[in-house]
Amino acid sequence: MNNKIPLTVVMLTLNEEFHIAEAIDNVKDWAEEIFIVDSLSSDRTVDIAIEKGVKIIQRPFTNFGDQWNFALENLPIKTEWTFKMDPDERLSDELKREIQEIITSGSAQNGYEVTLRLWFMGKPLHVFLSVLRLWKTGKCKFSNVAVNEHLLLEEGKIGVLKGYMEHYDSRDLHHWIEKQNKYTSMLAVQNEDGLKLATTPNLFGNRLERRMFLINLFFKLPFRYQLQFFHGLFILGAYKDGLHGIRYVRARIMVRKWRELKQKEIKITRRLPYLPSQKEQNFDSRILESSLQKTLVK
Repeated sequence: MNNKIPLTVVMLTLNEEFHIAEAIDNVKDWAEEIFIVDSLSSDRTVDIAIEKGVKIIQRPFTNFGDQWNFALENLPIKTEWTFKMDPDERLSDELKREIQEIITSGSAQNGYEVTLRLWFMGKPLHVFLSVLRLWKTGKCKFSNVAVNEHLLLEEGKIGVLKGYMEHYDSRDLHHWIEKQNKYTSMLAVQNEDGLKLATTPNLFGNRLERRMFLINLFFKLPFRYQLQFFHGLFILGAYKDGLHGIRYVRARIMVRKWRELKQKEIKITRRLPYLPSQKEQNFDSRILESSLQKTLVK
């Protein structure tokens, strides 16, 4: 695909040297521009981004909602459309063609959901999630949450695309467990701080509102982990992956239990979980000297 389309891809990174090169290559000949907001990586993430010619700034990480809203409100995005991409995701050629057709034909919708195919331990699953990822620039913001942030369309309708993205997730199980450990601590702190969910829970609302309703209800339910096992295996479809699907569902249950235990620990000890902070000396000198960094990060 030689002709670039009027679309900007935005990514957040933190120590993503395993994924970032392929992520950039996946869209660099398709999207007009790529921006990265890096959370002070200590590996080769910045080196790779600079080598690939991507525009990158650095900003200490607070939480996902805040970091994404900073990106949308401050990056000099000039294209009509914006696309959220994580470094562990790859767009299929079908999805790229579909997006190109929408943009060039002039869409009546302000945002579009795409389908993620999940991977676990190096294998694809028959588990698919629909997520809002494409929108007309300026029409979206992110929920102000620590983790599991969601795009919120401020006006207009949401369309659904047929193409999909591969969500490869972590490079190995060790890294996956480390990441889930961090995320569950962030969620436990978020719960203790009384931060709101991505949107108002509503059983009879849209897809995101229904999801928030169920999340809000989950920890009050008896037999909740048996219900989660049934949901993951039969509603999401992991049963199609046999034993591997069962491993995935059990791992997700384990993560949910970690969060519940951490919330109980906070109440018992009256201490928040340890979350390492980032220090100013971790900024990359090449980024600090760039005009984009000087303009956006004071």
